[in-house]
Amino acid sequence: MVSPDLTRTVVGIIGNIISLGLFLSPLPTFFRIWKKKSVEQFSPVPYLATLLNCMLWCVYGIPLVHPHSMLVITINGSGLVIELSYILLFLLYSDGKKRIRTLLIFVVEVVFVVAVAIFVLTLFHTYEKRSLIVGCFCVFFGTMMYVAPLSVMKMVIQTKSVEFMPLSLSLASFANGVCWTTYALIRFDLFITIPNSLGTLFAIAQLILYATFYRSTQRQLAERKLKGETALTEVVVGDGKKVGNNGVAVASEIIRET
Repeated sequence: MVSPDLTRTVVGIIGNIISLGLFLSPLPTFFRIWKKKSVEQFSPVPYLATLLNCMLWCVYGIPLVHPHSMLVITINGSGLVIELSYILLFLLYSDGKKRIRTLLIFVVEVVFVVAVAIFVLTLFHTYEKRSLIVGCFCVFFGTMMYVAPLSVMKMVIQTKSVEFMPLSLSLASFANGVCWTTYALIRFDLFITIPNSLGTLFAIAQLILYATFYRSTQRQLAERKLKGETALTEVVVGDGKKVGNNGVAVASEIIRET
């Protein structure tokens, strides 16, 4: 019979792979940002929330806080590096106000996590107390990470378009939530269970929205493309008329002078 520990380790490894896919899923979005040199209507909030979540889980997973949590450290350490790269791209290609706001939130997050780590390691001297305090922070901010896309979901409902809610991110969030909820339930860990079960529910809501507004999104994109082609045609035709009129005027002047 397979032991619970072995099963949990296997599920944790699968969770690491899926979580890595979750962290990498916005790559098409950031390639678009890099190509256009603009963040357009994309929001930095989900990435800032994910960065904070990764930093806190790294603190939770260190041996001095919660021993035997190497799988938690490996994936959240990877996520921290990836999310930092996304935030740097946001800072590079956003306008003045958005850039300043993103930078301020980033600095506050770093200061907060460092303060939590120092506070826990210096004032509490047992694994139970340290993991309890850091775990509570992880639950709260992990939930906030999954709640962060609500702003994007609100925009989807208002615009009836999923253009700025990537399907890859929603699918990866769903798979990630299911896997880590399973991991937490094998040997019950409340701190991992709560945010990931909520994340599963929010991901399902995003997928429902995507299915609901996919057709209207395609219609809007097609209309926008058609308008762009129409505008280009009008410019070309307008320039042709202008050249033709100039030619008639020149010919009239020549006849008149003759």
